Amino acid sequence: MVYAVWLFWISLAFVFAERLCPWRKNQPLLRPRILSDLVYLVFNAEYLGILIALAAQRLLSIYNPEPFITRNLMADKPKWLQFLILLIVFDFLQWCVHNALHRIPFLWRFHKVHHSIVDMDWLGDWRFHWGEIFVYRSVLYMPAVIFGFAPAVLFSYGILNTVIGHYAHANLRLRLGPLKYLLNSPQMHIWHHNHPDSGPINRNFGITLSLWDWLFRTAYMPANPPLHLGFEGIETYPKSLPGQWLAPFRG
Repeated sequence: MVYAVWLFWISLAFVFAERLCPWRKNQPLLRPRILSDLVYLVFNAEYLGILIALAAQRLLSIYNPEPFITRNLMADKPKWLQFLILLIVFDFLQWCVHNALHRIPFLWRFHKVHHSIVDMDWLGDWRFHWGEIFVYRSVLYMPAVIFGFAPAVLFSYGILNTVIGHYAHANLRLRLGPLKYLLNSPQMHIWHHNHPDSGPINRNFGITLSLWDWLFRTAYMPANPPLHLGFEGIETYPKSLPGQWLAPFRG
């Protein structure tokens, strides 16, 4: 089954889940800028991957790293072990990249798009600048080549990332209990998006796993959500999709 089909049904499930068990009951389904976020969903889920693949092919046509690296280290390993290693290695690297997106001013320009969300729901998971994904993929590409994970394992990992990404951004009261120390959740991730006037910033960098934040003491998880989301100056930040795509290049 293709990823688009999985994405459709996962997304539809979260639409109904947010209506049945909302955490913030006054948040409407048809919130502001939902249409532009739907465009982000379609572009980032479907077309961005194609563009990155074309860019990677062009790069490899100029420089072929194969003679200098070991490929397919996981080829003879069982798929469950491949999945476990993939989850741990990739998620930690993504945690590091996410941290850098907040610490390095140039990268923060791109990541600001994602933090321009002020009404958090599952769809907010897909509001991110295409330039940000080039940063993630450039870091993750080499481990993927070296380990040589099976396509089925990579696909399963992508589905898990989608489910947890939707869940972490969702307006859901569903809590994880002790699993909060392992997996990302709405109650934790919303504090990654809080406005500086609502509490500490640069916390909760976890993507799928939350354990890195607990291990490195960047976890922050009060009982109630922050009063405001965003960043300083969000009032003047572009609200249209074209404006947000251009914003990082304007300084």
